[in-house]
Amino acid sequence: MEPVNGAFDVRLMRTLLLLVTECSVSRTAEILGQTQPTVSLALKRLRELIGDPILVRSGSSLVPTERGLELRATLQRLLADIDALLAPPPSFEPERTERRFRIAAANCLDAEFLPRIFARLAEEAPKASIDIATLPGHDDLMGHLADGSLDLVVGNWPRPPEQLRLAPLLSTPIKCVVAADHRLAGTIGSLGMDRYLAERHLSPSADVMKQYSPIDGRLMELGLSRHIAASVPEYAIVPHMLAGSDLIFTTGAPFAEQMAQGGDFAVIDAPVEFGRMDFYLLWHDCKHHSPAHIWFRHLVKASVSALRDSADSVPQILRVAAE
Repeated sequence: MEPVNGAFDVRLMRTLLLLVTECSVSRTAEILGQTQPTVSLALKRLRELIGDPILVRSGSSLVPTERGLELRATLQRLLADIDALLAPPPSFEPERTERRFRIAAANCLDAEFLPRIFARLAEEAPKASIDIATLPGHDDLMGHLADGSLDLVVGNWPRPPEQLRLAPLLSTPIKCVVAADHRLAGTIGSLGMDRYLAERHLSPSADVMKQYSPIDGRLMELGLSRHIAASVPEYAIVPHMLAGSDLIFTTGAPFAEQMAQGGDFAVIDAPVEFGRMDFYLLWHDCKHHSPAHIWFRHLVKASVSALRDSADSVPQILRVAAE
């Protein structure tokens, strides 16, 4: 039999299945809501396409040929698969899911943000799991979100990738942190930009990645640069590097306040030219309509919103973006 080249569409497949099941042109027409001549023409076309009579006379009745019986079994499977494929997705039930979600976040939010997500996940989806991944490099971000290595990324780059879906999450003032005995520790008001640039700085971003830093990226937009005397791979190392040094560390207010509460540090308002540090959710189009992913995005947003109402947070310096 020659290839049918697309002429054998789903509607024709359903007509054929009814014909070899009902063994009657008139009953097939009645079920389909069509006229008997229309179904007769369809049967003629099917015979030409398949190269087999499909139905033959046996007294006053029609019976399937051997090929017709083979087609009936095959079509039942094919059409069942098509119906299942095109059926609406099942509703997502958080309390029953055993899915493992994967998220990466700018590590200045790790201590305040990620534990809240885990607590909320444990409450609403106790059988689910969560993996906290290292934030990928800017060039790897799209690939990790597209292949499922990550479900969500919480970023704070000055210019997020335009190819990804984005939702505003959190906006916070920018602060500078210094050791309590640092010469700038008693500064009142915002630090002047000239004074700021004259200092030695500690950064979580190496110099080669500074275009992706919310601090150095903003300085680049202003045509300025700072002297990064030391860089660290993890925020957890920052307090140890900063204590007793002449370094200045610039970050979002939540982490700055957390450092000040847990160590001998002073917090200063950053230069006004920095504006605010914005955090946002990023995800790939391939998961945009997934019921599980939609639910997880809402859970993350709700976890951030809860920062305002937590007794151990710093609500006076946080502004949660409108949903």
